[in-house]
Amino acid sequence: MSKFKIPKIPPTTSKSIRFPNDIIEKIEKAIQGKQCTFTAFVVEAVRVALESLEEEETRRDGPEA
Repeated sequence: MSKFKIPKIPPTTSKSIRFPNDIIEKIEKAIQGKQCTFTAFVVEAVRVALESLEEEETRRDGPEA
């Protein structure tokens, strides 16, 4: 499983999304003083979550021992 890393700014496409205020505050605290945007952080978090789901599906659908 991939470890979460705070990313540098990647190329992005604009997409509107609403976040709970407490999540926004936690993300902003995590990226404070780092070369990372809110969007880049969220994109990386989603990427890691998707990789985790794919790994779970592979284990679940893989050959049984």
